[in-house]
Amino acid sequence: MLFEIIAATLLVSLISLIGVLLLSLKKKMLETVTFVILAFATGSLLGAAFLHILPEAVESMEPHVVFPIVLGSMLMFFVLEQFVHWHHEHHDHKTHEKPMAYLVLVGDGVHNFFDGVAISAAFLTSPEVGITSTIAIIMHEIPQEISDFTLLIYAGFSRTKALATNLISGLTAVLGAIGFYYLSGIVENLEVYGLAFAAGGFIYIASTDIIPELHKEEKKSKSVIQFFSILAGVLMIWVLTNVLHTH
Repeated sequence: MLFEIIAATLLVSLISLIGVLLLSLKKKMLETVTFVILAFATGSLLGAAFLHILPEAVESMEPHVVFPIVLGSMLMFFVLEQFVHWHHEHHDHKTHEKPMAYLVLVGDGVHNFFDGVAISAAFLTSPEVGITSTIAIIMHEIPQEISDFTLLIYAGFSRTKALATNLISGLTAVLGAIGFYYLSGIVENLEVYGLAFAAGGFIYIASTDIIPELHKEEKKSKSVIQFFSILAGVLMIWVLTNVLHTH
């Protein structure tokens, strides 16, 4: 199981290198791709939380224990976001100062660490939950890493340095996953607590970080595309959940 956990977190960490693919895209094309992926990520995160992770958690633990952890997780993510300015889109892109970029890297490292915790908790519950959670996190990471890479370049980093530092930040997911794996052998039912924590994080990210960005779109045609992209993300998780549970 440890091998699967490390492999999944390494895969998520390597998403940080997506900046390489961006070098050949024109700005308009990049905006279009990001626009669709953001909406799809919203659906996959919410779908993973409500259709797979929370049902698994309440099967193993009483709802009156699970949902306070979900709420606590959301509050913790709020504090983290405020403390390290995780919300990249609210940075002033006119500021070309490297200290701002390092702050983003620290915040992203903390975020990736908890992604690793979520993946580890999911795989310790079952391979099916692990796979679903990993896919949902990857779909969220793609637009976030696009934002990270663009921001680091804006802050004065070379392309090589931006990719390297982004990868190092992404690898904190492996530390979070391994740490949680070994701690789960000491603390009873830790994986269930981890699932509830992951669900809270997914809900928070989707509802406070991504959906407000989607609401900024004023064109009706694009809003329709957003809706169906969100629906596609939810549908993907629903299909995966049902397919995996039948095997």
